Amino acid sequence: MAKRQMKRPAGMPSAKQVLEFIQTAHGPTGKREIAKAFGLKGQEKIALKRLLKDMAEEGLIDGKTTAYHRMGGVPKVTVLKVVDIEDGEAIAVPENWDSDAPDKPPRLTVKELKGGRGAKGMPALKRGDRVLSRTEETDGGWIAHPMKKLPARSEGLLGVVELDGRGKAWLAPVDKRIRNSSPIADVGEAEEGQLVLCERVGRSERAGVKVVEVIGDPLAPKSFSLIAIAKHGIPQTFPEETSAEAQAATELTLSEEKREDLRDLPIVAIDPADARDHDDAIWAEPDGEGGFKALVAIADVSYYVRPGGALDKEARKRGNSVYFPDRVVPMLPEILSADVCSLREGEDRAAMACHLRINSKGKITSHRFTRAIVRIHHNIAYEDAQAAVDGDNTPEFLGNLWAAWKVLAAARAARDPLDLDLPERRVVLNEQGQIAEIAVRERLDAHRVVEDFMIAANVAAAQALEAKSSPVVYRVHETPSREKLIALRDYLETFGQKLALGQVITPSLFNRMLKDVSDEDEKAQVMEAVLRTQMQAYYGPANSGHFGLALGSYAHFTSPIRRYADLLVHRALVDAYKLEQPKPKVSLPEKSGLSERDRDNLQQITDAISQTERRAMEAERDTIDRYVAAWLSGRVGENFETRITGVQGFGFFATIVGLGGDGLVPVSTLGAEHFRYEEAAQSLVGEDSGTSYSPGDKLTLQLAEANALTGALKFVPVDADGQAIEPRGNRPPPRRGKPSYKKGPPKKGKYAAGKRGRPGNIRHQGRRK
Repeated sequence: MAKRQMKRPAGMPSAKQVLEFIQTAHGPTGKREIAKAFGLKGQEKIALKRLLKDMAEEGLIDGKTTAYHRMGGVPKVTVLKVVDIEDGEAIAVPENWDSDAPDKPPRLTVKELKGGRGAKGMPALKRGDRVLSRTEETDGGWIAHPMKKLPARSEGLLGVVELDGRGKAWLAPVDKRIRNSSPIADVGEAEEGQLVLCERVGRSERAGVKVVEVIGDPLAPKSFSLIAIAKHGIPQTFPEETSAEAQAATELTLSEEKREDLRDLPIVAIDPADARDHDDAIWAEPDGEGGFKALVAIADVSYYVRPGGALDKEARKRGNSVYFPDRVVPMLPEILSADVCSLREGEDRAAMACHLRINSKGKITSHRFTRAIVRIHHNIAYEDAQAAVDGDNTPEFLGNLWAAWKVLAAARAARDPLDLDLPERRVVLNEQGQIAEIAVRERLDAHRVVEDFMIAANVAAAQALEAKSSPVVYRVHETPSREKLIALRDYLETFGQKLALGQVITPSLFNRMLKDVSDEDEKAQVMEAVLRTQMQAYYGPANSGHFGLALGSYAHFTSPIRRYADLLVHRALVDAYKLEQPKPKVSLPEKSGLSERDRDNLQQITDAISQTERRAMEAERDTIDRYVAAWLSGRVGENFETRITGVQGFGFFATIVGLGGDGLVPVSTLGAEHFRYEEAAQSLVGEDSGTSYSPGDKLTLQLAEANALTGALKFVPVDADGQAIEPRGNRPPPRRGKPSYKKGPPKKGKYAAGKRGRPGNIRHQGRRK
């Protein structure tokens, strides 16, 4: 049927004129704005309505009535969702793109302000963020100018399918911050009890969610890391072009004309027993003058991963490898990370060599960098290296390393870096992927040997690039902010201690503060306070020093297999020391040093990899929490020695000494007495007895709940006989905001932390045989 032709009244714009106006307008463009722009009134407005309807049917504009835009285009002001980070820039798509539209949603480059900050101090964007933006179509494609970061709508979209008494499906979230279940509008092929990934089906939470991926049994071995991978959007599969380029890179040969041959040196790689990739190896021998000649050999990843290639693009996107108890999500394909680049015993490998001269006082007197061929003489686990040194017949190559380390350690002690005793939890799994043990990782001298050699090489890399006026990707740890120091001062006053803010703040100041505290419980409290005072470390091209290590210049150089920041430092060293190799004979980018794009966008790149580092840390921590909760799920009702890690008005958080796992103690469980929250002292204080609960306090608590899916624990206090204290009344806790549903959703389902002993509750699965 032929389309009816609308007679255009005098003064009415043509379809072309309307389209041009929509495309060039600076704000939202609806019927009212179009009519006002062309001076239309009365019957002309009715004609305009028909014109816009025809244009929508012809596919010239979208069919919306409040803010038209060109079909296939983007509204001038709209909500975008960040889907990727490319070359340090956020890539976003329209959040409400019509899924039935013939074209894929356009990808917009979000133009953040200088320094990776958005509008009005908006934090740097990351994958999954929602942002209200002004959009603009340019010759180079669509770009977006962020106006306001919006609350996330994706929270709680990973969870377990539950059925209520009426057979209605609900999504029980696995994020312990999410309290409410969501109705599932489309369950797909998912079954009750399965772990699923969902997406919203409408703008309102009441519209529910639909299942887009079935992950499987939430309690099966290795599910906890899958939960973290899905929740944090960590890419775990490599595109075909990336894998193909990695395969091509394995065909590179080691050109001896351009590499220093160090294969005769007894270089040793000391790593965890279960290490799959070996970035670094070390060697030292006396120089005859009371000092040492030393070598830190690092995998020459920049030789294989060239700027601008598919490998480089994917590595930058990932930013770093992510380590879970049951798996590693590598930054590079395994053919490189676990094979060709890994410094394996008895095999020739490409290395970036840092040559050091260390005097008798542990000072680095000179350093130089070369590209080399190395052949690792031994891959040794930390425990085995320590046992060999402690034995009667210490091998000479290890004896020399330990002797060199002692002078480095003396220099470290003189520098007096921040010394906080922070135990690291280690989850040991059996062959079936089940928890065999959770323990605090033992700290050996072997760990300190490797650590101090790596620090020396990292400092040398930063100083070498500075000396040659080359770009540096610094590892920055800033001095605590004045706001944090004021909070610490106020807190210390509650102990009768003073902190003068007029003095120069150094790590040694904090160290002395801790040494002056003789009472162990009080020292733990002060240590917690000092830890909260510290700033978060990040990567950047501007040097602000490393406060914690008490170093003026510091870069990450020693782990390029698993950190993109280190790869950038290697590329800068290639340029600074003119270490470029001959043009490769395989299909790879020619240059292995820094590209001009890297140099021009170093701030954006470092902002992006700082974000991926935080993402990895959160994912690793979440996974450990889930393993700990699963480990403890069979011990609900037992009493544990705990230490308070944080206090708020609603209660306090405590961790099990020697094991970890933060759990909440609600203020309502502290008994009949009323407790008030004192902000300066960060304490809950009983109004009648004066009993206080403060960070660092040790006390015995009973484990009341352990939810393996969320990683959440809940404790209750006990009396002198070790029995749980009767909670204050049975009144429900105060609501936070409006409830999401009037009726129906299971507030505490079988996969959530409900009452103790509830049949089928997973936190008791350790008790069932």
